[in-house]
Amino acid sequence: MNNVVLYLKGSYNELIHKVSWPKFPELLGATRIVVVASIIFALLVLVIDLFSKTITNFFYHLNL
Repeated sequence: MNNVVLYLKGSYNELIHKVSWPKFPELLGATRIVVVASIIFALLVLVIDLFSKTITNFFYHLNL
């Protein structure tokens, strides 16, 4: 049990005194970048999905 208490104290000390937390404007900028990148990635996946669906439907509907 003593090890758990020491671990929690050490973790708290590190979070308060050693971690450099970003300022709010930096956080906002990083959030915008993540949102834009996520939208771009989602659109890319959508395009690939629609393309593969079209190709698959084309081959399924060939009457060979």
